[in-house]
Amino acid sequence: MKGSRKIAVIVLGIVLIIGILCGLFIRNGNANTNRKPRIVATTFAVVQIADKLKLPLVGVPTTQNKIPDRYEHVARVGNPMNPSVEKIASLKPTAVYSVTTLRDQFGKAFKQRHIQPHFLDLTSVAKLKQTIWAMGKTYQRRSQAKAAISQITKTERAVKMVANRHAKHPRVLILMGLPGASYLIATNRSYVGNLVTIAGGNNVFASKTQEFIQPNDEAIKRANPQVILRLAHALPQIVVPQFNTEFKQDPMWATTAAVKHHRVYNLEEPNFDATANMRAAQALKIISNWLYPASGSDSKR
Repeated sequence: MKGSRKIAVIVLGIVLIIGILCGLFIRNGNANTNRKPRIVATTFAVVQIADKLKLPLVGVPTTQNKIPDRYEHVARVGNPMNPSVEKIASLKPTAVYSVTTLRDQFGKAFKQRHIQPHFLDLTSVAKLKQTIWAMGKTYQRRSQAKAAISQITKTERAVKMVANRHAKHPRVLILMGLPGASYLIATNRSYVGNLVTIAGGNNVFASKTQEFIQPNDEAIKRANPQVILRLAHALPQIVVPQFNTEFKQDPMWATTAAVKHHRVYNLEEPNFDATANMRAAQALKIISNWLYPASGSDSKR
């Protein structure tokens, strides 16, 4: 009997110890789960996604764009092209988000401060939707992510239906202006190129790998674009006048169908940018209307 009691006491003790350990484990697990994320968004596109998903941010970029009200008093971390790594580090973030197009530009600076940023791929509408869903799952915002994706998908279907009603699709040239009287050609691999493809336009400069290529006057003349889209990527107050001067001074532009028929359009923020953002649906509608006007001879070509 004594031996049986001794065994019972030992078993009871083991059960109690296991119970205590399990309680501590559960408590620690809940503490980690309930710990609020400290997210830094270094570009305005990421801020837009965070706002749509109602995510808390501790850092946002310094930008001329209107920051959503929920982030009005959040710390500014500098220009998206050159954020302050020191400022970001001081915020003790749990996650820092930028975009893949800026990875080579400042990835090393983050590494030196032992910060591992997440570079989001926003080079197309499909990639944007994938990013929204991935962040929605990460931060338990699945319903918000689903609603945002649904809105974009609905617009995609609508503009494709418009394009399908036309037998011919316009030839489109996309230019990305840069401060300093220079510009690049945006291919089908770029975000705006992807918008044009979805909306039913034929980008006259295609590439398998490059988003942007150097311009060539002879190639542009041969392509004879019917629509020209001019993206003012940065400082539109400087870039748009540069474009206007370029189109007046270079006689090559006057030979294109787009200039002859007054189908040259400027793409400006907040609806347009070099990377995808939460204005993708609005951007698709605008481009669709430019490619296929509701009335007039343009819609018949």
